[in-house]
Amino acid sequence: MKNRTITVQGTEIAIATRHEQDYISLTDMVRNFDGGSALIEQWLKNKDTVLFLGVWEQLNNPGFNSLEFEGIKNEAGRNSFFLSAKKWTETTGAIGLDARAGRYGGTYAHRDIAFEFGSWLSPEFKLYLIKEFQRLKDEESRAASLEWNFQRTLAKINYKIHTDAIKERLIPPRLTKAQTTAVYASEADLLNVALFGITAAQWRVEQKGKTGEAGNMRDTATLEQLVVLSNLESINAVLIHQGLSSAERLAQLNTIAITQMRSLVGSNALKQLPDSRRLHPLKKPS
Repeated sequence: MKNRTITVQGTEIAIATRHEQDYISLTDMVRNFDGGSALIEQWLKNKDTVLFLGVWEQLNNPGFNSLEFEGIKNEAGRNSFFLSAKKWTETTGAIGLDARAGRYGGTYAHRDIAFEFGSWLSPEFKLYLIKEFQRLKDEESRAASLEWNFQRTLAKINYKIHTDAIKERLIPPRLTKAQTTAVYASEADLLNVALFGITAAQWRVEQKGKTGEAGNMRDTATLEQLVVLSNLESINAVLIHQGLSSAERLAQLNTIAITQMRSLVGSNALKQLPDSRRLHPLKKPS
């Protein structure tokens, strides 16, 4: 993530991401104070600062070298004592401070430590620093919320497109007048045409041209199609007993197949049933 900035009492202060946390530039914080960057080393020389940094690392850093810290703590406060951010991190394995060179270089500190440094610089400056930092976090939170809502809306739209595509593939085609008046060799093919819009023989020819193999048309049917096919078989038996011609039965069965498939495609209960065939629906004939 690129550095973000806040402005505190006329001073532009960079905020970077380190260890997946917000780190505030101490170098920027002291820019308009007398003494500049030397103030950071003065603050680090203070024994209370060393104690604070040590406690923070012990609470937040499992890799902190406590033995080295004890040595630094014992030396802190003496006139000859010197401690830089780089020396502190290299000696103890600390993560609360980060000093580096380059375009976005300087000394950065975790926000907890930066606020403590702000108190040492000026209580007033610290309060404005916290206020501006919180304003930035509120803006980022609102932006993240808007992005989440956008992604959620987009997901809903994509889901609608997806379900419409499924329906387009699974809903039986409306048969033409020529198809309904055609004579089919068996009642099984009558049902195939009503549901799939194609006979078993026609399907085998298409499959052989694509894959070199034929197979069985109903083996590749989806769970929804098999449910409707079972219903059509029962309904067809009733229509036969009523004395309807094959053309009349085909027209009725096709209408029923379309209605039932539309209902089943959106059925949550059916979606809960495990069936891998739902992943391989029959292609709608052209």
